[in-house]
Amino acid sequence: MAVERLNSQCISCLLNKHLKDFPDGMSSSKKTKFMQGILKIIGNAKIGVSAPEIVEQITDFKEKNGVTTDFSKIKKFYNDYLLSMEMGIEEKLAVSCNPLKLALQYAMAGNYIDYGPVKNVEESVVMESLLNAKNIKINDMLYECFKSEILEAKSIVYLIDNCGEIVLDKLLIKEILKLNNNVKITAVVRGKPVLNDCTLEDAKYVGLDEIVEVIDNGTGIAGTVLSRITPQVLNAIENADIIISKGQGNFETLHHCGKNIYYIFLCKCKMFAERFGVDAFTGMFVNDKCLKNH
Repeated sequence: MAVERLNSQCISCLLNKHLKDFPDGMSSSKKTKFMQGILKIIGNAKIGVSAPEIVEQITDFKEKNGVTTDFSKIKKFYNDYLLSMEMGIEEKLAVSCNPLKLALQYAMAGNYIDYGPVKNVEESVVMESLLNAKNIKINDMLYECFKSEILEAKSIVYLIDNCGEIVLDKLLIKEILKLNNNVKITAVVRGKPVLNDCTLEDAKYVGLDEIVEVIDNGTGIAGTVLSRITPQVLNAIENADIIISKGQGNFETLHHCGKNIYYIFLCKCKMFAERFGVDAFTGMFVNDKCLKNH
């Protein structure tokens, strides 16, 4: 049975975000056609299609109608901002009694830097999120299972999400390699620019490629759709002992796929907060095999 990945709250969010996002100066008749085009994409979406896949279609449609947003400056700003903190965070990890857990908490906190659900990412909130990272609650049993599996793993796939955040992913990957320096880690980024998500260019900019192999998934979807990614990435996922998935978009496109996936993200929208019964921007660390009704 196909997983239902679309719901009324996703549809409402998509409508609010995109329906009236037309260029300045567009005539009334063209606005009508623009809005009808957005409605048609959303209306034709099947229940098994995730919101990130629909957004890809909407983005293509908007670009054809002159609506574009360049995130390159934002991506560079947050990559530079987190790179400026990298050494300080590494020093905190070095003196921590549980550096892997702390690195996991930092990586989770960095998931705030997401221009999908967060309209305007605030620098002050990023800093506050990082300062409070050590207070993020992690399920002890799941964490110990995660740590134990890392020690035994031969291959790990790490699904990267946003720029800026990727610097914290790099630090978590370093801690994983300290725990098991024989494991092969493959980091996967987006194949095309989408929002402030990471591409190969961004991964190289922050030096992730100097630590592990980095490959792109071949798509411009803000998530990981197994039927759309490259054979190379699919093969890596299929053969991985552990998959680490960052962000809501990767969760939306992958949940209930039955693989050994550890999801790390913040609940950045009302639907996710309600789904997990938590407050907005609560950190989540869950395994796909443990998901029930989520």
